[in-house]
Amino acid sequence: MTTRILVSESSRFSPAAAAQLQTIGEVTFADLDRAELLSAIEHVDAVWVRLRNQIDQEVLEAGRHLQVIASPTTGLNHIDLETADRRGVRVISLRGEVDFLREIRATAEHTIGLILSLLRRLPAATQHVTAGHWDRDLFCGREIHGKTIGIVGFGRLGRLVAKYLHAFDTRILAADPRIHQNDVPDYVEISSLNSLLKQSDIVTLHVNLCPSTASFFGREQFEQMRAGAWFVNTARGELVDETAMLDAMQSGKIAGAAVDVLCDERAGGMSDHPLVAYARQNPQLLITPHIGGCTTESMAKTEMFLAEKLCAVLQESSVTR
Repeated sequence: MTTRILVSESSRFSPAAAAQLQTIGEVTFADLDRAELLSAIEHVDAVWVRLRNQIDQEVLEAGRHLQVIASPTTGLNHIDLETADRRGVRVISLRGEVDFLREIRATAEHTIGLILSLLRRLPAATQHVTAGHWDRDLFCGREIHGKTIGIVGFGRLGRLVAKYLHAFDTRILAADPRIHQNDVPDYVEISSLNSLLKQSDIVTLHVNLCPSTASFFGREQFEQMRAGAWFVNTARGELVDETAMLDAMQSGKIAGAAVDVLCDERAGGMSDHPLVAYARQNPQLLITPHIGGCTTESMAKTEMFLAEKLCAVLQESSVTR
């Protein structure tokens, strides 16, 4: 019987990865909303997803023949892993693929872009010009040079961000209970989280989301940040107590924030989200729609890597019956 694979978000999908998948079975390339996915998943053995739809219990139960879910991500909070395990559906992703991921730089670069955009007020300045104005004095910004940067979570991405920030001649602190001073470059200082928050001009979050880290960055942590500091999150929205973050900005405790992620992200839009509403009127909050890893180069690399991984799984499983 032919193996049926559904690529449910195929916009700009790598041609090389597509060709790889077609060596193992019949592949449907589509761009589906939730209702369309619920209908289409009923007839496939494997589904490829990105971040548009939540792969929850309803979706998994609709996939009556589903054996494998492939997601070219390290975070998996968009997939109900408990239900997938209960139904015997294998989930393959980039989680744990340390050697491969060392060459994926997109999210680290985006972090630097957000920091620069926040400190130099780039979005507001651009809008000022396109509105027909030209007043540079309205947009006097700040430099990264000489700042103390606190990196919370010093795994792959934290290390890349530190490497890039080192080029700006910054002081770099890192808080991560898994590492010691002899595990980091000589331009990085290991710190406790509390000490890091009190000293840092910019705090950037690079922690994996798991039950123990959900909402771990909350009111206490924002209160410990030095007055006038900036906060950046390109990891997962669920790591942060967003109400506490909003309060910290409204009170003036922190000067601003730039985030690429929000809690309960929905492809249909986030217009009713409190942080989005705040950002409409307050340029000190920048929000991008989870585009950290969304570059042509990184997507092509990860899609090819995952396509090879999916083909190997399908070849060794009963899906290829």
